[in-house]
Amino acid sequence: MHKLLFASMLVGCALVARAGDAGVTPKEIRIGASQVLSGPLGPQTREYGAGSRLYFDSVNAKGGIFGRKIVYTTLDDGFDVAKAAANTRQLVNEDKVFLIYNNTGTGHTAAILPLVEETQTIVFGPVTGASPFRDKFNRYLFHVRASYANEARRIVSQLKQTGVTRVAAFYQDDIFGKTLLDEVRKAAAQETLPLAVEVKVDPKQPDFAAAAAGAEKAAPQVIIMCTGGSTFPNFVKAMRQTSVKPNFYGFSVASLDVINKEIGAGAQGIVLAQIMPSLKNTSIPVVLEYQKLLAEKSPGAKPSASQFEGFVHAKLLVEGFRRAGKNLNTESFIKGLESAGDIRYGRFTASYTPESHNGSSYVELAIIDGSGQLRY
Repeated sequence: MHKLLFASMLVGCALVARAGDAGVTPKEIRIGASQVLSGPLGPQTREYGAGSRLYFDSVNAKGGIFGRKIVYTTLDDGFDVAKAAANTRQLVNEDKVFLIYNNTGTGHTAAILPLVEETQTIVFGPVTGASPFRDKFNRYLFHVRASYANEARRIVSQLKQTGVTRVAAFYQDDIFGKTLLDEVRKAAAQETLPLAVEVKVDPKQPDFAAAAAGAEKAAPQVIIMCTGGSTFPNFVKAMRQTSVKPNFYGFSVASLDVINKEIGAGAQGIVLAQIMPSLKNTSIPVVLEYQKLLAEKSPGAKPSASQFEGFVHAKLLVEGFRRAGKNLNTESFIKGLESAGDIRYGRFTASYTPESHNGSSYVELAIIDGSGQLRY
């Protein structure tokens, strides 16, 4: 009797634990995320969503995945960690999403992991390259983009090879900025290229003039930008009011669209790490597919690097749905991707195994040209 009771308790716990499975119905696959849709990082995050929806809409228009349409819900957390956790709890417990897709933020991802581990809910493609999430394997966490460590090593290695000796780091004083700064420090130590100065700004009450004055004293040849959103171009504008004229290198989380909007022609020469194939390379089928769908939906619209990243995330997610088969659930999704081998989009390759869900390590450096486009 006791054995039967214990067994039934285990079954009951398993049913409760796999909360996400309720997000799959005969007609729908419900996914969702808490994202930073307002504030300095909002414009870029909304572009990720636009790219994702562009692909989901095309899949739904063709009948969905085994007859199921993808329903994508996003909630704004304004880059507030506590709000991100509350939003995610609502999505899992009340909205009954199958998985958390493309949530934004390093601290925010850390805040939601206890909940998703408790409920065994998948988190797919978080917009963070933080190493701790990759160094410790989590069966329910799937990365798409390369890590910040991959990007930092590529940036610093390039500077070392080109003979740059005076490098400064600028960062926003929060978990996101400090995470990027930590990777730059590690890469600089590895290349024996010490940072001349580190300057910071409070993202909530930024004093860009003061930060620029601090960097000016070190007379850097290059400033590595550990930030994104509008903070990036605002600091560039402040630096250009000083007596030094450094080059600027940024991570992939820096939005080309925001930089162009804020600086215009002054964006020329800024170098950004990129973790997706070039939008100019239409010989890559996924690039051509994105541009074709964008032109059909919004004739005359300009392709966006951030949109394209969202598009690739969505395409990989759908690949996971398809490989899971008709009986989509948490377990079939995990096993489907872990057995998929390398998934290639040009030189971008994502790979998942039972030992690693780190996705891609692809990083290129691209310079903004005179037309405001990235040249690889």
